[in-house]
Amino acid sequence: MSMLAGATLLASTFLTAAPAQSADVPPEFSTTDWHDPLTAVPPVPKPSGTSCQVTLAEAQFRDFTPYTGAYTPPDGCGDRWSKVVLRMDGTVKGRQFDRLGYVRLGGVEIFRTSTPQPSPDGIEWSVEKDVTRYSDTFRSAQDVEMLIENVVDGTYTGIIDVKVTLTFYAAEKTSTPATAPDQILTLAADSTLTAPRNSERIVAEVYATGSGGGCEEYWYLTVPDSAPYSCQADGGPYREVQVTVDGQLAGIAAPFPTVWTGGWSNPFLWYVVPGPRAFDIKPIEYDLTPFAGLLNDGRPHRVEVSVVGVPEGQTGWSTPVNVLVWQDAKSAHVSGKLTAHRTAELTNSSTYTPGSQHRVDTEGGHRLTVAGYVDTSHGRVTTTVSRSLANTSVHRWTEGETVDGLDARWTDDESVTVDGRGPARTTRTERTYTMDGTTTIGAGDRLRTVLSLGDRASVVAFQGGRRLAWSRLDDTYAGDATYTTNVPRDQRHAVGTTSERYRLQGTGGCYDRALTTVQGVLTEDRRSC
Repeated sequence: MSMLAGATLLASTFLTAAPAQSADVPPEFSTTDWHDPLTAVPPVPKPSGTSCQVTLAEAQFRDFTPYTGAYTPPDGCGDRWSKVVLRMDGTVKGRQFDRLGYVRLGGVEIFRTSTPQPSPDGIEWSVEKDVTRYSDTFRSAQDVEMLIENVVDGTYTGIIDVKVTLTFYAAEKTSTPATAPDQILTLAADSTLTAPRNSERIVAEVYATGSGGGCEEYWYLTVPDSAPYSCQADGGPYREVQVTVDGQLAGIAAPFPTVWTGGWSNPFLWYVVPGPRAFDIKPIEYDLTPFAGLLNDGRPHRVEVSVVGVPEGQTGWSTPVNVLVWQDAKSAHVSGKLTAHRTAELTNSSTYTPGSQHRVDTEGGHRLTVAGYVDTSHGRVTTTVSRSLANTSVHRWTEGETVDGLDARWTDDESVTVDGRGPARTTRTERTYTMDGTTTIGAGDRLRTVLSLGDRASVVAFQGGRRLAWSRLDDTYAGDATYTTNVPRDQRHAVGTTSERYRLQGTGGCYDRALTTVQGVLTEDRRSC
């Protein structure tokens, strides 16, 4: 399936065999086992022809010790590939929290993930990701580092056992290798970047995650200090991931509100179907090409990432950075200049209203436009990047937080215009993230969570006023689960229904898959298109 922005929208999948529909649903969740995790995300398309596989890591994670190893490029598939696919297979059983993990080669982060929570009898899961963009890193021997931070003790017994492989698909003589970046760079220890002097396109990617067990893991629920709630932040829940170059704002983005598999105080929502992106954490991308003329001077430049809204001195965000560079092979030095830099004042207002049901209303947003040119061997190319962010939310809760609800929406709209030889090309991306849910603790300590999540994106490319390609993603999750708190596992008497529908359509075709589970049993696996 060929789709616009395929590297972003079709880059990864959470794998499982598609079982037959089942109507054998127990009256409540089993206390020992349930269906292995799965999502409705489409599989990574794989080319035919010669392929080679390399094992990156085989490890058991039971503490905070990273796995370290060595990577050697594959034999028999050349050094220019039509596709490279990462696959992680995992098993875990017993009792364990959700854990965050990463894989790095030569310091380049190529994969970030979180884990499902296991059953006592054990679960298996697999994740795939298209990592072709990191081909330059794969062409030479590299150190491998992988870590899934874990705790194993008398209570939390789950040892996370994983294997990670790379499969390389050789570019056939009649095919064109994938247009991957020429170099993948990481920042120095002092957060500086020294770019090649002939860079003609520069993109930074940031694997931004709020996690670690503190309030920033649930940043979207934080409230101003004046409100009586368990998670407070001076400016409320508005978060924005910013990139600066030598102190000048170069990129803005809304972080995706990832819900991990213990989220919203209710693991029964996530035992089988996780929330969007929970097992494949996508990086935020920033087109820094307008700054290429500055970055190409051969000197180190400070590139820094910060998260707006995090209380001063508080940790909880991880923001590793890769820099993807495309070079002009016919020029030793590509000169250029930043020609425009316009930013609107960041708005962020959280209003607390006390009452029998406390309420915080939040509105925030920001706009940034940057433009610059580079003089390449094929002429002057001007790049203009405009990005606009908005966040609205209503958070309601009662005394003691026995009722706690959020209705939130984030938008992140971006336009990139490249004007050089021939008609200008503009790519417009509109991203929308939604979260609408309530957790209630009622009689008998019965905790119920009703929650819906949305991950939507629309991408359209125009050239010379004509639409070239388009794609539209709609990944929607819904769950309703209830269990008894503060009792042993076998006394929880949990019930729950979860569903996911993943729809992707566009220039190259369509994909539509829907899943439903009841009490941990898969009752529907429907595919359309």
